[in-house]
Amino acid sequence: MANFLGEYEVALDAKGRFLLPSGFRKQLAEGEGGKFVINRGFENCLTIYTVDVWNSISEKINKLNDFKPAVREFKRLFLNGANMVEPDSADRLLVAKPLMDFAGIKKDAVLSAQGNKLELWDKDTYYNYLRQHAGGFSKLAEEVANDFGNPFENI
Repeated sequence: MANFLGEYEVALDAKGRFLLPSGFRKQLAEGEGGKFVINRGFENCLTIYTVDVWNSISEKINKLNDFKPAVREFKRLFLNGANMVEPDSADRLLVAKPLMDFAGIKKDAVLSAQGNKLELWDKDTYYNYLRQHAGGFSKLAEEVANDFGNPFENI
């Protein structure tokens, strides 16, 4: 399973295709680069998973209790609109129009690594998000790092 690193600006063409950067393609494990799932992410971006990661996530989601309204709502928001895509002969991925509309992506976008997945953002939205949240990064790191101790203490 890939553990993606990096951030790349990409441009979508008139059909909604973008070139999967070679920096990300090189990080894919053997046999992992054939199919991806693109779906709605959080904060109005799109999330791109390898099929293996997607299958693992959806297997867990499918075990949730459908008798709970919050579970049904989560499933609708998370699963509806997900699309399986394969790179074409030019290593481009096609983003469905409803997904582009959800994320507000017209042409210029940023593809950002998030560990086992990628996020695709409208370029302006992405950089505005980073600017707006940069001031609270230290506090956020303190809060989140408590979940797993200090990952930097042995460095």
